[in-house]
Amino acid sequence: MKIKIVLHTAGLILLVEAFLMLLPAFVGFIYQERSSALTFLASAAITAAAGGLMLLAKSSGANIYAREGFIIVGISWILLSFFGCLPFVISRQIPALADAFFETVSGFTTTGASILTDIEALDKSMLFWRSFTHWVGGMGILVFGMIIIPLGGKRSMHLLRAESPGPSSSKLVPKMRDTARILYSLYIGLSLLLLILLMAGGMPLYDSLINVFGTAGTGGFSNHGASIAYFDSEYFEVVIGVFMLLFGVNFNLYYLMVLRHARAALKSEELHWYLGITAFAVITIAININSLYENFHQAVRYSFFQVASIITTTGFATADFDLWPQYSRTVIVVLMMIGACAGSTGGGLKVSRIILLVRSAGRGLRRMLQSKSVEHVRFEGRIIEEETVSTCMVYLTVYVLTAIAGVIIISLDNQSFETNVTAVLSCLNNIGPGLGMVGPVGNFASFSTLSKIVLSFDMLAGRLEFFPVLLLFAPSTWRQGILYHK
Repeated sequence: MKIKIVLHTAGLILLVEAFLMLLPAFVGFIYQERSSALTFLASAAITAAAGGLMLLAKSSGANIYAREGFIIVGISWILLSFFGCLPFVISRQIPALADAFFETVSGFTTTGASILTDIEALDKSMLFWRSFTHWVGGMGILVFGMIIIPLGGKRSMHLLRAESPGPSSSKLVPKMRDTARILYSLYIGLSLLLLILLMAGGMPLYDSLINVFGTAGTGGFSNHGASIAYFDSEYFEVVIGVFMLLFGVNFNLYYLMVLRHARAALKSEELHWYLGITAFAVITIAININSLYENFHQAVRYSFFQVASIITTTGFATADFDLWPQYSRTVIVVLMMIGACAGSTGGGLKVSRIILLVRSAGRGLRRMLQSKSVEHVRFEGRIIEEETVSTCMVYLTVYVLTAIAGVIIISLDNQSFETNVTAVLSCLNNIGPGLGMVGPVGNFASFSTLSKIVLSFDMLAGRLEFFPVLLLFAPSTWRQGILYHK
C-alpha cells in the first residue's frame, strides 16, 4: 500500500533530522549551555522515536509515482518543521508553538522571516540550529537524505522533482544518488570557500558559520539584530554579496564547469537574464538613492548588497531600504517576485520561469495577429514542450490566487496594505524582509496566530512550489486507490 511508503520514507527523513540535532547539542556543550544542549538531545530522541515508529510501516514495493513523491515531500517538510521547532518550545526560548513553528518553517524554507524581537537573547546553540536549518533546507533535506539513506531509484527521482525549484528538474548523472552527491559536493565546496574568505577577513568562526549558513541557503538569518550591518565592513558585504549571487545560480552550470565545459555554462540564457536584471537594478537604484549617501560609491555599495540579497531571496540587510525613494522600493518588490535561477538555493518565481512566461505571452499575442502561424517557445537553444509551458501558466495562476488569499486573511490583523502584501510576497518567495512593519528593521511578531499559520503555509508552499503542499489538502489525494495500491 502506497501510504506505507509515504510513512516509511518520512520516518527515514525524521531520523536524519534527529541526527542533525546532535550538532547544535555539541555547540551547546562547547559554549557551556548545558540546558540547551540537553534540550537538543531530548528533541533528537523524540524525533528519532517518531521516525522509528513510522519506519514500522514497511512496504513490499520500493517504487512510487509522481503523486506519492509530492505527498512524501509535503508531509516530510511539515514534520521536519514541527519536530525542528521542539528545541525552541522545550527550552522556552520561543515558548509559543505557533511562533516556534513559524521560525522553524522560515529556517528550513530559507525564508528568513522572524518573530524574534531580541535575537541576541537566544543561546548560541539555538541561534546555530536556527541558521543551520537554512543550510540544510537550501539544497533540500530530501536531497541530503538521498546521500545517506537508500531510497530506491524511481522513488529518488520523484522526490527530487517534487523538491527541486524551477519549471523542470533533471539528473546530472544516471543514478539519482550520485546526482545528490554531486549537488551537495558543489554546495559544500562553495560553503567552505565562503567560510575561509570570511575568517580571512577577521570574522570569528561562530559568526562566519552563521553567515555561511544564511548565504549558502539564501536564508538570511543572522545572530545579530542589525544583520550584516553589524560588522560595518565593505569587505564582508562584497564577499557575502558575491556569494549570494553565486548561490542563486543554477548548480547544473557549476557541474558543467567542473567537467571543463565552462563555455557551455556561460552561454546559459537564464544566467544572462539573471545577471542582466541584477546589473540593471543595482545601477538604477544606486542612481536613485545617490542623494541619500555621501558619494556614489556608497550608493553602489548599499544598492549592490540589497539587490543581491533580494533577487537571491536571501534577506540579509545592510540598509533600511524601506526608507529609500519609491522607485527603489518598487524595484525591490519586483525583484522579490522574480527570484533567482532554477536549480539554485534561491526562491521566487525563478528567472527561467519568467523567461518562459514572457515568451509564451509574446507567442500568444503573435498568434492573435496571425492565427495560422505555428510557433514554438524556445529556451536555452531548444524547443520547450507545451506541457512545460502549460505547467508554468498553472504555477503562475496558483501563485497569484494563493497570494490574494493570503493577503485577504492576514488583513484581519488590520495592518497596512503595504505590510500585508509584502509580508505575503516575502513568505511566498522565501525572502524574509518586506516593507512597512515587516521591513528590514522590522519583524513578524505583531501578526496574530492565524496570520502566522497562513504565512507559514505560504513559506512551505513557496519553497516546494505549491503542488506538494496543495495536494495534501485535496480530498482526492486520500481516496482509496490513489495512495493505496496493491
